[in-house]
Amino acid sequence: MTVQNSSGQKTKSIVWRHRLVSAGLVLAYAAMLGAAYAAVPLYKLICQATGLNGTTQRVGANGTKILDRTVTIHFDANIGAGMPWQFKPVQNAMTIRIGETSMAYFSALNPTGRTVTGSARYNVTPEIAGRFFDKIQCFCFNEQTLKAGERVEMPVTFFVDPEIVNEPGAQDIHDITLSYTFYEVPGKVAPSATTVPTVKIKGS
Repeated sequence: MTVQNSSGQKTKSIVWRHRLVSAGLVLAYAAMLGAAYAAVPLYKLICQATGLNGTTQRVGANGTKILDRTVTIHFDANIGAGMPWQFKPVQNAMTIRIGETSMAYFSALNPTGRTVTGSARYNVTPEIAGRFFDKIQCFCFNEQTLKAGERVEMPVTFFVDPEIVNEPGAQDIHDITLSYTFYEVPGKVAPSATTVPTVKIKGS
């Protein structure tokens, strides 16, 4: 009788330990998964705050100071793998005064026979200029949906913060390249027109 009780207790102890290990693994997996999801927005916030990787800044109003010094903004457009759009800047470059609010346009065409939704990733070079490249409005703030055969011109309103002239390593910058890459967002239903106010519709 004693041996049986001892054996049963050992079996229960082993089962309990297995359950504890399993529960620990599940909790560890959940913690890692949560950290992975949290890392994406945290990374974006860090990039926006520091200009890391040429990430531009988002502001709510025009600048208050305009300098006599100018800078030339170059525009670059790309598409990700599998994205069927044709995407290009309307103007290749523009020279503006530092602090002056300006607007540029990018053209997109969906040549396919289906509706396609795209999301634009962006950066500027040189990377250090990202901290001082301020966007007031941009098509990149929202996903964009084009119907079959639809063509649009999408604006971006921006200025270069005058503080760039006081930043070591950025004082001698005279050229900045603003670059966008559009990626397809699969499985999206076309939104209503009010959800994409930054898109200027043109004839196809």
